[in-house]
Amino acid sequence: MKKSYIFGIIIIAAAIMMIVSTAGDASSYVSFQDAHDMALNGNNTKIHVVGELKKDQEGNILGLEASSDKLSFQFVMVDENGMEQQVFYNEPMPADFIRSEQVVVIGSFQNETFVADKILMKCPSKYQEETVI
Repeated sequence: MKKSYIFGIIIIAAAIMMIVSTAGDASSYVSFQDAHDMALNGNNTKIHVVGELKKDQEGNILGLEASSDKLSFQFVMVDENGMEQQVFYNEPMPADFIRSEQVVVIGSFQNETFVADKILMKCPSKYQEETVI
């Protein structure tokens, strides 16, 4: 066998191993109810939940509580199905968290609370077109 064939087979095998290893880390987008059901069945894989922060009529976030040392916080989030859920994040509050329009939390349920490992935010853009009168 030529050395180029052996080298090609090794490259293909390495590519297949990389694809298989990253496919195991992929998580899916689900609702809070689906995430809760998964946790009850013993499936604690990291999942994505898309939703919005629960706000009152003045735009204040409801249920937002920072820890005394400001190194963690919790908030209430409403998923796309309208289910409200308490979310705990064991990191400082991200910049512009209060201004975010939509939030994606990545994590899993632990003791009836969704514990987020990562938070992704969609913040309002300063480039959005506004009507001028």
